[in-house]
Amino acid sequence: MEANAVCSKDKYLEEVKNTAEGYFKRGEFFCSEAVLQTLNDALGQPFSPEITRMASSFPIGLGKAQCLCGAVSGGEMALGIVYGRVHGEAMDPKMFELSKDLHDFIKKEYGSTCCRVITKKWNGDNFMSPERKEHCIKITGEVAEWVADKLIDDGKMEIK
Repeated sequence: MEANAVCSKDKYLEEVKNTAEGYFKRGEFFCSEAVLQTLNDALGQPFSPEITRMASSFPIGLGKAQCLCGAVSGGEMALGIVYGRVHGEAMDPKMFELSKDLHDFIKKEYGSTCCRVITKKWNGDNFMSPERKEHCIKITGEVAEWVADKLIDDGKMEIK
């Protein structure tokens, strides 16, 4: 890849990250919604923006159950936009490969994909502290950026 293309890709990935983080920071969306909205838009909206409703039950580890990180859930749904299937189609092997890679990326970075573990430091604050929110905003941006990077490398997303 040319130096200009790398610079352009890095700049675009930063925009994707900032968009997802901005949605969460401004209170427009939570983690899973912000990731899915950002990536659906970056893909040219292959699905109506209302697809984000599907992600609304995933924040704070599956509806406040503090299980799977909502940002990871949103990233996995975004991968499904590109690599998922409909009835009668064969599974694209990239779906499982990238899904596992996203899981492993977050687990390596944070020691877990479990919201309860990732946010353990703020246990008991009912997800209200500004520090916990900043932590989750950061993860939201990282997941959106990671997914966009993989989609660009695979030729599934264009740098805008």
